[in-house]
Amino acid sequence: MRQLIHKTKIFLEMIKFEHSLFALPFAYMGSILGAVVETGDLPTWTQIMWITLAMIGARTAAMSLNRVIDKKYDKKNPRTANRAIPAGLISVAEVTVFIILSFLLLFWSAYHLNLLSVYLLPVAVFFLVFYSYTKRFTWACHFVLGITLGLAPLGGWVAITGGITPAALVLFITVAMWSAGFDLLYACQDVEFDREEGLHSYPSRFGIPVALITARVLHTLTAVGLISLFFMTNLSWWYLVGIIIAYIILFYEHRLVSPTDLSKLNTAFFTMNGILSTVVFVFTLVDILVETFR
Repeated sequence: MRQLIHKTKIFLEMIKFEHSLFALPFAYMGSILGAVVETGDLPTWTQIMWITLAMIGARTAAMSLNRVIDKKYDKKNPRTANRAIPAGLISVAEVTVFIILSFLLLFWSAYHLNLLSVYLLPVAVFFLVFYSYTKRFTWACHFVLGITLGLAPLGGWVAITGGITPAALVLFITVAMWSAGFDLLYACQDVEFDREEGLHSYPSRFGIPVALITARVLHTLTAVGLISLFFMTNLSWWYLVGIIIAYIILFYEHRLVSPTDLSKLNTAFFTMNGILSTVVFVFTLVDILVETFR
């Protein structure tokens, strides 16, 4: 039992389980918005539970696959050489068990939501697996990641409503652009390694200055998407306050990095984006609760 607990701790550290904070708030936002827009009511606690479990399964499987698929490069890269698999702290076979369990959790959760969630599972699984291979052949890998994370709010919407609307697609595209933008920032720290190993990334192909500009453009479009949702739904001024704070966070995030100084990249990537997704969700939730119980 102690060995299992020890391995589980190593596994959770390996996949950075705490970074589920990136996509989970947007999955909740999609589910709550979808419920209110389509039914005029809030999701049930049971539905929220299954959405949470589905997200845990999806992200755990995706991150575990990424660590297994990239183990050769992680071992060579000084930044990632201490990760669990290259450091020998956990075996590929042990991680594979966690991957299987994670996919089973995802499938089981979708089954308890609705049929459309089950039917769309192959699409979600495809992107969860496909993303980890994209750096082998295209600099557009960041945009594939964006699509993958954008499926979180779309999945939350579908899980509650059993359908897809224009507002759901706008939320999907908005989160996809936000995710692709912050992944461009994150990839800037591996430019030299990617070039040496023949891996593809936007910064290694076009250079760090162009990558930073592109990330700013994507995050500007993210801001446009967030304000578009205000006009497409019944959200009010509480939501507007939340997205104004999100705009400030995005602006500050880009102030932290420059082509000549990436020392604050982890703060820009992990801290700021975790705060942003939480802020947007919380203010959306407060807005809906205020309007519902007024």
